Amino acid sequence: MKALFLLALLWSGAAFAISDPAEMLPNPAQEARAENVGRQLRCLVCQNESIEDSNADLARDLRHIVRARIAAGDADNQAIEWVVSRYGDFVRLRPPMNASTALLWASPVLAVLGGLGFALISRRRTPAVPEPLTEAERSRLADLSPP
Repeated sequence: MKALFLLALLWSGAAFAISDPAEMLPNPAQEARAENVGRQLRCLVCQNESIEDSNADLARDLRHIVRARIAAGDADNQAIEWVVSRYGDFVRLRPPMNASTALLWASPVLAVLGGLGFALISRRRTPAVPEPLTEAERSRLADLSPP
């Protein structure tokens, strides 16, 4: 019974994208570094997952590359920069603040300011006063009204 419970507990845990143990580095310290680097890089197929969390073929290929670079002696930032040099800043889950990403970083503030501006303009606008009914319209309205 305990074994069944433990098995169910293992199955209910978070799924790891690395489905092949051969994909992991034999050195635990290097593997931890590679996982840390992989968690900073976006899967270009899924776009909301890191390459460590994605099962996409491209993410698997990028995991292999990152692990090969770490095993070859690259520092974490060197492995990241190697991937960024090929795919651009978009591959970072947290892109750096620079001229090309300034609009990306400013877009939430611009959206809030635009919404507030629209709300203020809408509140200031006074509703148009309808013109009074003409005599012909009043008589037609009187004809339509029940007695």
